[in-house]
Formats: sequence, C-alpha cells, structure tokens
Amino acid sequence: MNEERKITIIEGPTPEFEPVQEDAADYWAGALEGPSPQSYIAVTRVRALNGPALVERCYRAWRKRREGMYFEFRTPLGLVQRVPIVAVRYVPTEEGDVLLLWVVLPLEVMEQLTQGRGDEDEDLDEFPPL
Repeated sequence: MNEERKITIIEGPTPEFEPVQEDAADYWAGALEGPSPQSYIAVTRVRALNGPALVERCYRAWRKRREGMYFEFRTPLGLVQRVPIVAVRYVPTEEGDVLLLWVVLPLEVMEQLTQGRGDEDEDLDEFPPL
C-alpha cells in the first residue's frame, strides 16, 4: 500500500481504542459506504512528529474520493492490522502533537485487540455495532 495512504505506528504499545457514542456511530454508519454490520467505530490517540502534515495527508487522500486512508498498528499478539480512518484531528500539546483518529474496527480486529486480556466480552459490550 502506498505510504501516503496510511498512518503507521512505528514503535510503542498497541493503541487503545474507545467506543464512539451510539448516536455518533449511527451518523458515521450513514456516512460510510457499505460498512459491515460487524464493525465498530472507535477513537484512538497517537503521538505524531508532525500532526498537521498527517492531517493534510488524510485530506488529500479523501479528496480523491476513490482512495481511503488507513491506520496500521500491531495487536497485542504482534499481528499487523490496517483499518480505515473516517476522521482525524490534530491536537498540539506541550509534549508534542497528538492525533485523534476515528476508525472502523471490524469484529475480528476487536477480538484480536482483546485476546489475552481475559475481558473480551466486557470490552465488546462497550462498542455499539454499526
């Protein structure tokens, strides 16, 4: 995949994803083309060296309409996952740039994120399905 069409975590732990409120998930479901009913909308925060440039990269990909933007990371088991980004926001902080990424997490990715933690059912209940 073209490096311009993804944001990748190079080092560090697996990102933590927070569920998006159910009414917001309904909004995104209507805005997305053909999301799977077994998918979830979640937000995550990641540090970035140049937040504005990454946001601009997302906007350029989305302007082309046929191209999506993806977030690539490793699960706790070390598997590489790539999920679609549906929105992005950059927040400057004293410690550096932070990106807020809203992504679509398929059920199988959600299951991989919770494997080995012992609270799979509890975590998935927090996420409203699309």
